Amino acid sequence: MMTPDQFQISPMRRLKNRAAMAVLCVLTLMALIPLIHVLHYVYRQGLPHWNLAFFTELPRPVGETGGGLGNAVVGSIALVSLAAAVGVPFGILVGIYLAEYERSRLSSLVRTTIELLSGVPSIVLGIFAYSAIVVPFGHFSMLAGSFALAVILLPVVAKTTEEVLKLIPAHIREAGLALGLPRWKVTIRIVLVAARSGITTGVALALARVAGETAPLLFTALSSQ
Repeated sequence: MMTPDQFQISPMRRLKNRAAMAVLCVLTLMALIPLIHVLHYVYRQGLPHWNLAFFTELPRPVGETGGGLGNAVVGSIALVSLAAAVGVPFGILVGIYLAEYERSRLSSLVRTTIELLSGVPSIVLGIFAYSAIVVPFGHFSMLAGSFALAVILLPVVAKTTEEVLKLIPAHIREAGLALGLPRWKVTIRIVLVAARSGITTGVALALARVAGETAPLLFTALSSQ
């Protein structure tokens, strides 16, 4: 049997541990200093110009001072709203199907399609939307841009919903079924309610992702009014 003295850490080992911690702290500071410098520069240069006019006025011609990002703000909100109106409901429905009916024959095909769709580069989806909407209508439009963003949004919401629903304990579903409720009522009134916070977080992250997409909009909503 080992004595308590044998479990004590030797002075050399403590010295090595402290030296390693010191090196890690120095490396962390070296990585953070450029980031902090950039954030400080942006904050110092940009904060004085943050006012209501900056978010509501239209951009001025090149060479003139003033103006704002009014059209960009309104356009982004409109594009993301339309994309969310299509992508979020369909994504949640697909996620519910994959989580609650994972043993069905169709679920494997749907899951494979969602996995493939989530791995397609956004610029390729933009080209697809360009071919499907812009070319037939003959002009760029917000509808085409929203369609491209909705296609990007759908697999993200579907996968998030599926993972969140799988985290719900099985006994919650079994309790609802034991009371005689149909499976669809158990899913809607019990399982979805228990998973609403996780689904909401996933939807918010998906919306944040599509709000920053640029490549698909170059082929769909470029110069649209």
